[in-house]
Amino acid sequence: MKAVLTRVSSASVTVDGEVVGEIGPGILALVGVGREDSPDAWETMVRKIAELRILDGEQSVSEAGQSVLLVSQFTLHGRTAKGRRPSWSDAAPGEVAEPVIARIAEGLRARGIPVEEGVFGAMMQVTSVNEGPFTVLVEC
Repeated sequence: MKAVLTRVSSASVTVDGEVVGEIGPGILALVGVGREDSPDAWETMVRKIAELRILDGEQSVSEAGQSVLLVSQFTLHGRTAKGRRPSWSDAAPGEVAEPVIARIAEGLRARGIPVEEGVFGAMMQVTSVNEGPFTVLVEC
């Protein structure tokens, strides 16, 4: 499992012209589920998103009482070493990835973190105002 976590002053997801998720301030979490992920990788990802001290003042999203915008991002598993066309073979298929993304959202909410989400499998427009800029890559 891979994620790009970005500290944002604001972020939103729009689908078909309608805003479906919006936060600010907090963390924009683009999460890609891999074909070979361990069954408990989602739990590690929840812990990382909730506890990494990447917000202002070296606080975590849990400590700061801020929100997470969670967006599924299979393209994080794209392989680009050869040729000009990325290979997506390392990404989990939708029927595997969708419930994992849902578990991550549920796990964050269980920790008391407000979570907004994109729409799995939809064409989304994601906007964000990066604070810092501060972005980290996470692999579980």
